[in-house]
Amino acid sequence: MSDLYDQIVSTRGSFERLLARIPGFQGYLDKATRRTADRLLRDYIADLLKQRIDRLVRLEQRLLNAEGGLMFMSKTTNTKTQIQLFRDRVAAAVPGYSGFMEAVKVGNEELDRLYSFDEAQIRYVDRLGEGLDALETAVDGLEADKSQTGAVNSAIAALDSIAAEANEAFLLREDVLTNLSKSLSS
Repeated sequence: MSDLYDQIVSTRGSFERLLARIPGFQGYLDKATRRTADRLLRDYIADLLKQRIDRLVRLEQRLLNAEGGLMFMSKTTNTKTQIQLFRDRVAAAVPGYSGFMEAVKVGNEELDRLYSFDEAQIRYVDRLGEGLDALETAVDGLEADKSQTGAVNSAIAALDSIAAEANEAFLLREDVLTNLSKSLSS
């Protein structure tokens, strides 16, 4: 499909990392609890993304208080919109690999691909956190030296890039689910 798709699916051992990251996340393989587990995963990721959005809002406030900080607001607003879109997609996603699985057996390879996408969502949350760390460092630099606008611009651009890639990866996951359900129903 794409390099991003290949990168996500090629990550093996994702299921174990996924289980290790989610507090109280058990029974993911049990058919009867798969829908509940999927909702737990969505809620957990959405909550982490909300925390990232709130942190970006606080950084925007600091930028507004810095001399010349207003010039960054359109960029941070775009980035915040991208992160919010990712959060909304995760929160509103229809539970995967449970509705049609009651009647049809899904193979381990297909589940592994889906687990890879689920684990990738958490990696994107982590990467967004790292991007916010970089932005905070750049804002600290701007507050100390008003000529540090380039570092802020770079940090915002990097954060925006991560958010756009996260959205693209989530859409790829949706494509995998759609194609999987089509292939299983035929």
